[in-house]
Amino acid sequence: MAAGQPLPSRAGGLLRAAGIGLGTGVAAVAYGALIERNAFMVRREQVACLPAGSAPLRVLHLSDIHLSLNQRKKTAWLQGLARLEPDLVVNTGDNLSHPEAIKPLLAALKPLLQVPGVFVPGSNDYFAPTPKNPFAYLLGPSRSHDDPGVKKIPRRLDTEAMHAGFDEAGWVNLTNRSASILLQGMRFDFSGVDDPHLQRERYAGWPAGTVGEHAAPSVRIALAHAPYQRVLNHFTAEEADLILAGHTHGGQLCVPGYGALVSNCDLPTKLARGLNDWEFEGHRSPVNVSAGIGTSRYAPIRFACRPEAVLLTLVAR
Repeated sequence: MAAGQPLPSRAGGLLRAAGIGLGTGVAAVAYGALIERNAFMVRREQVACLPAGSAPLRVLHLSDIHLSLNQRKKTAWLQGLARLEPDLVVNTGDNLSHPEAIKPLLAALKPLLQVPGVFVPGSNDYFAPTPKNPFAYLLGPSRSHDDPGVKKIPRRLDTEAMHAGFDEAGWVNLTNRSASILLQGMRFDFSGVDDPHLQRERYAGWPAGTVGEHAAPSVRIALAHAPYQRVLNHFTAEEADLILAGHTHGGQLCVPGYGALVSNCDLPTKLARGLNDWEFEGHRSPVNVSAGIGTSRYAPIRFACRPEAVLLTLVAR
């Protein structure tokens, strides 16, 4: 054998390995873009937060729908969620991914708009998405559209028209507001904030007359689009019985067996999806972070992170 003859063999092995790696990467991207992002699921959780002796109550948590045009699979799935027969629908924002998607969104949610509901907005209810490198998401939290360093000003959406559709159906707007709703003979006190990712949160506290030693028993539920720690700390200190948020997309591009690489905020990545307890200054509140239903239309891919709605069954303590 001539000197140097094995070198082409090693080079060929490297080329084959590179080819396999490239092929695997292409297959993973194709799977995430064509299959997993439309593999909608319902995650089911149970939270013991109702007064003793209360009957269970079903809460459907929707977040990050990011509806664009002609998304027939997503629309049909959203319409079918009414079969879960929730007693309350909670929408934690980022409903849109296209300026003309408001009417399709209201049509997709029409069966659920017959159910009592509450909502807060996310940044993608105010601004249309802009083209960007989808993998830049892995480098850290996205910049707020209100950030003066953002060079391209995104198109503003008709947030008022979307909210008017929700209002007409009777859903309660909790954008920096509080409200009480009677469900199954129980009073639920809600407190919500505008999107913390835009630094727009202003705390409204709990509804008047529901705080103090003489206040009647109630269930306190807090809403925010983005689960920044400062927001979770505030609501936990305010003794929320349950906090609901979205925004993280569960990491969107996850590592099987490990989980999320980013949360798109300062929330620890291990909490980017699921129901977990949050502790602050001796208080503890359960927090449900939804992995969301959609993606930006400029980053239409999910991997090891299926889109979800969350059905929470609230039971007696």
